[in-house]
Amino acid sequence: MRRFGRTLVTAALAVTLVGGTAGWASGDSQAAVTGPPPGTAAWRADTASGRSLPDPATTAPREVAAFFAGLDDTARRRLLRSHPLVVGNLEGAPLPLRYEANRIAVAATGEARYASLAAPDRQILAFDPRGRGQVVEVFGDLEHAEHVSVIVPGSDNDAAGYDARRKPATGPAGMARSLREATGTGSGSGSGSGSGGSTAVVAWIGYTTPVGVGLDAADGRLARAGAARLARFTAGLDAVGAPDPVLFCHSYGSVVCGLAARHTDAADIVAFGSPGMRADTVAALRTGARVWAARGPSDWIADVPNVEFAGIGHGVDPTSAAFGARRVPAADVEGHTGYFVPGTQSLAAFATIAKGEVR
Repeated sequence: MRRFGRTLVTAALAVTLVGGTAGWASGDSQAAVTGPPPGTAAWRADTASGRSLPDPATTAPREVAAFFAGLDDTARRRLLRSHPLVVGNLEGAPLPLRYEANRIAVAATGEARYASLAAPDRQILAFDPRGRGQVVEVFGDLEHAEHVSVIVPGSDNDAAGYDARRKPATGPAGMARSLREATGTGSGSGSGSGSGGSTAVVAWIGYTTPVGVGLDAADGRLARAGAARLARFTAGLDAVGAPDPVLFCHSYGSVVCGLAARHTDAADIVAFGSPGMRADTVAALRTGARVWAARGPSDWIADVPNVEFAGIGHGVDPTSAAFGARRVPAADVEGHTGYFVPGTQSLAAFATIAKGEVR
């Protein structure tokens, strides 16, 4: 009975403490944005060269890639102009077509909060204005990269605040720029494709994240919806010929990665600042990827109880010996968001993993 009581108390603490990057504020319940993008009905009613268009909800990314490979440039560009929100979010569609489609889709919103995403040097791989908005940006030349990394962030990230000013090397875009620069294949100052970069980094806010600290951050509902979207995104990378990615999963994003692990072809999965991955051990993730974990000495996530009870809490600490992940050095990391700060042990190790130099 005492043990059961302790478990209940710990679960209650998990509700209060588990969260993302914004601090100790109460969170608002979020409705997960799922399903195909806006404009799908009109897309399904259209044709190209007498052929039905691939259903964004059910067609596998490899089939989407094959469909576009069978179209000439005129047909592709007609679809781009007629259905930018669908083309821009369609996994398996050609990358340059998606970048252009999303510039059109962002501009079409007419909203100042998104305007910077439409700049000609941005490579926006996905944009969905529903809810708080979702955005995926590529840093580097994804079409020709030898290595690909994907930043999967935690709470309080969305399209509306994506370009808000942050401390350097924090936030999805800041982490992506810092990692690419650390690999020696980018200046870290923009998304441009460049000519010699062998590592591309993707900032992926492709799911509805929790807001603040509340029940959304303590349970797995949003993470489960995000895991399905992350799995489809990685299938889309595979469909366009990208190498198996490294997933860098921060805070609540590591919960998403834990649930998606068995459904992706990731080469490595790196959890940092993690409240748990909804698995007791690396083996329970059922992935062929190498799994890594990092936690800095002043990261407040250490105060989150590592339990899972009645769906609340995210389970075993990924940095614990019992979990079995490879440890990433992080002794000089400050706070919850300092893992990509230049000069840190963690960033140096992350760059080595991103370049595939660890065996």
